[in-house]
Amino acid sequence: MSFERIWHQSYAPGVPPVIEPERITIAEVLRRTASRFPDRTAFIFMGRKITFRELESLVNRFTRALAELGVRAGDKVATLLPNLPQHVIANHACYRLGAVTVMNNPLYSERELEVQLNDSDARFLITLDLLLPRTLKLKATTKIESIIPCHINDYLPFPKKQLYPFVKKAMYRKVALGPGVHPFLDLIHKQPDDPVPIAARWEDTAAFIYTGGTTGVSKGAMLTHANICGVVQQVRAWFPDLKDGEESLLGVYPIFHSAGYSVSQNLTIWGGWTCIMIPRPEPGIILEMLKKYRPGFLPGVPTIFVGLLNREDFRQMDLSFIKGFFAGAAPLAPDTVKQLQDLTGKGIYDVYGLTENTAFATCTPWKGRAKPGTVGLPLPNTDIKIVDLETGTRELPAGEAGEICIRGPQLMSGYYKKPEETANALRDGWLYSGDVGFLDEDGYLTVVDRKKDMIIASGFNIYPKEIDEILFDHPKILEACAIGVSDAYRGETIKAFVVVKPGESLTEEEIIAYCKGKLAAYKIPKIVEFIAELPKSAVGKVLRRELKEMERKKREREGNGPSTDRPKQGGE
Repeated sequence: MSFERIWHQSYAPGVPPVIEPERITIAEVLRRTASRFPDRTAFIFMGRKITFRELESLVNRFTRALAELGVRAGDKVATLLPNLPQHVIANHACYRLGAVTVMNNPLYSERELEVQLNDSDARFLITLDLLLPRTLKLKATTKIESIIPCHINDYLPFPKKQLYPFVKKAMYRKVALGPGVHPFLDLIHKQPDDPVPIAARWEDTAAFIYTGGTTGVSKGAMLTHANICGVVQQVRAWFPDLKDGEESLLGVYPIFHSAGYSVSQNLTIWGGWTCIMIPRPEPGIILEMLKKYRPGFLPGVPTIFVGLLNREDFRQMDLSFIKGFFAGAAPLAPDTVKQLQDLTGKGIYDVYGLTENTAFATCTPWKGRAKPGTVGLPLPNTDIKIVDLETGTRELPAGEAGEICIRGPQLMSGYYKKPEETANALRDGWLYSGDVGFLDEDGYLTVVDRKKDMIIASGFNIYPKEIDEILFDHPKILEACAIGVSDAYRGETIKAFVVVKPGESLTEEEIIAYCKGKLAAYKIPKIVEFIAELPKSAVGKVLRRELKEMERKKREREGNGPSTDRPKQGGE
């Protein structure tokens, strides 16, 4: 790939416009890193340190265990885990077998998980023991044959002879093991750690990471080893003066998310860096890890940074060890950026990308010129163009907003079993993002809107049609429509407009309670407004954009604050 673009002139010194990726799988990378830095700490989990040598050993053991269970090249192995060492061990064991890892969000409801597990054709599931009752139910309604539960205590800084019996007792005291359930520690302890052959190849599919679309239906983005290892090399080239075997970062981004999959897991393994795992990203936990381990980099979404800035102990802390902040997955308010910079004097590196391009397309230049409001410049080997919203064929000049299109080696091969959606997203080698933005005269990208109606709250992608459909199922609701509204803490939060059936009565609290159990917690509407009728087009389609405009004007009248006079009850 060879090309010249205006943004290359704004690259920081030492960053090449084009790199020639090393054609090596991440499975091979771990083996190489374990040889280069055997005693370097790879992951820290609640005080437990796992070196690259130990990680290599654990991956070899679990690879053998999965093979003994019947996992073969091409098989789909689902995970339902937060950031735990077992998540990395499982993913890398699958790489070595040539299997496909299927990322699932542990916050999802049974209904949401059933859809994804069936869509992915997964036959094996690795999960947290606390979720075992739920996954046993899913085993009956999906293609899952074997479940491997693990415990948050599996890798803690206790002597193994004391830990293992305790873990086994705690893990299963509430759930009786049945056929097809194989405890993680039981499997891994039986196996030797001799090196195993690596079956994965550069062009093979490595993972499915689920995303959404205009219909709200989950789609499995198929990422190859070329994608996941290639994007790691692109990001690594962005920071030429950082040293292999010396850096560290907080693993705030969840591994089941494309950003965490690439950074919290694979970038650190590529560079021999240390990742301090955060299974539950709360400000208090993050603050404790900052004090204890002093990582060089702190990634986060708006809720993380706002939560930290609201704590006096964070504001009074010596943060000289921080080299930079990564901000992604949701818009970071200018005031939050200013507060972080005033407090630390360090750079905030905005990143932009989608699951479909393995999370990363642009980034603020490392030690280069930052432009507030932008998401930086395209990474090496990445091309971006802006096209008109009507036809998607006419490329627009600098400063004119249109649909953001991305091209590069990090683009997915397609959506699993969805050829029409794939053809719509991937056209002539370009990924049509569905996001609206513009490039300035120097090639910096600004994202101004979303062509689709996706809501981003606390870094999670939320598709309002899915919420609409849940609300439609309520026996007292005639019509409903969800939108995203500005929120200083979450970036956006969800507001539902509801029309109650004649003669019925509902309260905001009843609707929120109804959504619990049917939607992941972060998808549940936080605000409900009852109205007489939803705005519609001539053909009867609900006009979500008009509701957004109504809400915008209402907030302007109220001084940009949250609605305080919203009706609490409808239909009376």
